Amino acid sequence: METIIQVLHQKFDAALKKAFHAELPQDSELFCSEITQSTQPQFGHYQCNNALKIAKEVKKSPRDVAALIVQSIEKDGDNGKQMISKLEIAGPGFINITIDSAFLSKQATEILRDKRLGVPLPARKEKVIVEYSSPNIAKELHVGHLRSTIIGDALARLFEFLGHDVLRLNHIGDWGTQFGMLIAYMQDVAPEALTGTMDADLPQLMQWYKESKKRFDEDPEFKKRSQLQVVKLQGGDPISLKAWQAICAISRKAFSEIYQILDVHLVERGESFYNPFLAEIVKELDQKGLITVSDGAKCIFLEGFANRDGTILPMIVQKSDGGYNYDTTDMAAIRHRIQVEKVDRIIYVTDAGQSLHFAMLFKAAEKAGYYDPKKIHVDHVPFGVVLGADGKKFKTRSGETEKLVDLLLEAIRQAKQIMSERMPDLEENELNRLSQILGIDAVKYADLSCHRVKDYLFSYERMLKFEGNTAAFLLYAFVRIQGIKRKVGLEIEEVIKSHEIVLEHPSEIALAIHLRQFAETLDGMSRELLPNRLCDYLYALAEKFHAFFRDCRVEGSPEEKSRLLLCEATGRMLEKGLSILGLKTLDRM
Repeated sequence: METIIQVLHQKFDAALKKAFHAELPQDSELFCSEITQSTQPQFGHYQCNNALKIAKEVKKSPRDVAALIVQSIEKDGDNGKQMISKLEIAGPGFINITIDSAFLSKQATEILRDKRLGVPLPARKEKVIVEYSSPNIAKELHVGHLRSTIIGDALARLFEFLGHDVLRLNHIGDWGTQFGMLIAYMQDVAPEALTGTMDADLPQLMQWYKESKKRFDEDPEFKKRSQLQVVKLQGGDPISLKAWQAICAISRKAFSEIYQILDVHLVERGESFYNPFLAEIVKELDQKGLITVSDGAKCIFLEGFANRDGTILPMIVQKSDGGYNYDTTDMAAIRHRIQVEKVDRIIYVTDAGQSLHFAMLFKAAEKAGYYDPKKIHVDHVPFGVVLGADGKKFKTRSGETEKLVDLLLEAIRQAKQIMSERMPDLEENELNRLSQILGIDAVKYADLSCHRVKDYLFSYERMLKFEGNTAAFLLYAFVRIQGIKRKVGLEIEEVIKSHEIVLEHPSEIALAIHLRQFAETLDGMSRELLPNRLCDYLYALAEKFHAFFRDCRVEGSPEEKSRLLLCEATGRMLEKGLSILGLKTLDRM
């Protein structure tokens, strides 16, 4: 099912060629129509903005150019039903486009009967990797991991719904010097935890890590033993590997509890996965003539990346002591994903502080021949930080970084208080279920509704409000639709089969045109990788539904069945949109 904007592009592309084929080169970019959704609905639903640019080339006034475009639009032949009901020239040559209500009625009915809600499948299914969350072993998930986890999850869900093959990767920090240090320390103080005969939790593991670091810095003998453990681990020593696996298992259990609360599903593929390829990567880069030795380290120097003093910034792939680092691992990862996984697109979701690292990584991978930007699309999706009420990085009262699990449980607790006040008769199990949905939805939506590159202020009070652009406001619109369906009391699937949507009132038309723009919104989100675009769409959808509810009676009206179907289409769109963002719906609140 083509989107309205796709059909408009076809119509206006043809009109531009028809009107100006004699005055412009055959391959002119000006034959590509510029169609946008209207920002002022009273002037139309869409707008064509080509006239001003073409006017400069053909030496005519923009309004005359616009008039020629309008005259060249081909009429539809669908039993006299036109897609466009009105074309108006405004200002210096903008063409306002109004979609016909009869055409839109038919489109709204088709959306409701389409399992994909009018969103077409891609012409070619792509393999997409989304890398997100990426915590470190022996450390807790904290508030800083929130954004990567839920932004990455929303993008993964988007591409899955669009019909692509998505691999969700959790690039966990599970390798390096710190493990030799931690194994050596645990062998002294808690050997049973390494053999699995003693249960240990993440807080204990974190404490051991802190103590091992202190001992590493102060005790030369322990430092040497730790370094030997690293060598054993990297060499595949069975005892060291078993100890490392035990440490990873403790962290993995704690991570999985939080992912379960967030309803996030990931495939773990940590840094250790790429360890066997690191020496090979460095050798290969050297053979390609990309390696320069600087102060004993093997580096790649890339044009366009400079230090403050103007010298070229090195990308170190092997340290002077022979060790490897993030650059080496990420080079191995991008090569594996392209050459072995055969991906079409890779999306890395990390904080904005890593932007330089990924810019250098992509450039180096391109120079090495691993990555062809004409064939593979790679993106770094940066995001800002979460701020507390004081406008600084979100921390606990004691000054520690806020644990993610504590933040989520507090959101659920406050949601429970709100739900118990609104519905005092709820049974405890149901209250707990609804509170968890509202609390987690509120946290996710508050984050996703902000432009991701900006920092945002974390506030339980604001995110749990039932007014404004919040999860609660959207959920309330969905709940209201369920209430309308219960009051009308008809079997909705039977009504869908036997009746169609007929749009007459302006509020019905405004709601329907917005429903039809769902696919356009998802297409934009897939290009810009901005979840807030979908949030903005859903907020506007809820507002247009409330305006429709205010203006158009459903139950008992002559238009009851048509309006019931419009409600159902809105409910399904809200549910699908929220699902793509990783949010669940409620049937009452």
